[in-house]
Amino acid sequence: MAVIRGTALTNFHQLVAELGGDSHALLADAHIPYDDVGRQDRFISLPNGAQMLEDTAATLETPDFGRRLALLQGIDILGPVGLAGRNAATVADAFMIFEKFMAAYSPSITARVTPHLDPELPRFEFEFLLDPSPPQAQAIELSLGVTLRVLRLFLGAAYRPVAVHLPHTALAPADDYQSYFGCPPRFFEPVAGFTLRTTDLQRPLPADQLAHQTAVDYLAQVMGEFNPATSQLVRTLVRQLLPTGAIGLADIARHIALHPKALQRRLRAENATFADLVDQTRREAAQRLLLDTDLALDQLCRQLGYAEQSVLTRSCKRWFGTTPTAYRNTRIASPPQP
Repeated sequence: MAVIRGTALTNFHQLVAELGGDSHALLADAHIPYDDVGRQDRFISLPNGAQMLEDTAATLETPDFGRRLALLQGIDILGPVGLAGRNAATVADAFMIFEKFMAAYSPSITARVTPHLDPELPRFEFEFLLDPSPPQAQAIELSLGVTLRVLRLFLGAAYRPVAVHLPHTALAPADDYQSYFGCPPRFFEPVAGFTLRTTDLQRPLPADQLAHQTAVDYLAQVMGEFNPATSQLVRTLVRQLLPTGAIGLADIARHIALHPKALQRRLRAENATFADLVDQTRREAAQRLLLDTDLALDQLCRQLGYAEQSVLTRSCKRWFGTTPTAYRNTRIASPPQP
């Protein structure tokens, strides 16, 4: 089951009350136990939590709800993962801890530092491994906000990343994002995260080696390393690489460091095929881009890795039984589903 620690909603009650809402009712509608909120020793449903944040933002007419909630949270929500990270030797070592042990916080979140075309500008990325993927813009902005607070804990309150990457459309004026994150926002991105500087990651931290080692030993013993299913890893890579078009079997196998035939064998063991995974991932991306954004169709084609709009049209007829424009119009013709 896709779950996350109850600390993910730390101070949810407080913020909802400040905005004049009823957190009891919002949690009940999402089937999340009231007493589990803010608890390190409790898990809650990640899909339900993500949907509740969307519903809360809509109910309270607060489009920046996720970012506001992040201001009331910090590295402590990660529990022993946060303890190990904040006592690492450098910022880079802290993010390696997050990448290695994020499953202790949620087995459905991946976090990683990836190289950039410019070697001086690495990128920190994270994703929710949810299938099917629920609306999650608020959850993503909450996570980005908490990540920013962690960066500023490490690098100073005035720290500004190079850029912030969001996979959805702007929920508020773009200037609000610039002011909040202190850097240019980039919308409709394949993966959420930040572009940082190599020099940022090299900065030393005031580490407590004993606390760090104790937390790491605990995590290694109790949680171990999280290894996502091969099919989920393929879907993640395809989603990231769609705009490049480099999503063939050989391309993805190279990223996983497997021979293409070995990758196919692993997928067969999970009752999956590479072609189906690519098609499912592309369909989900197309659905999100058509219903949640106003991207022009030529731009949407590029995001999906299609060279021609006619290919998008054929795919939409196969997936949705209609053309891209007609499918997009259903968001106006049909009321949102509860």
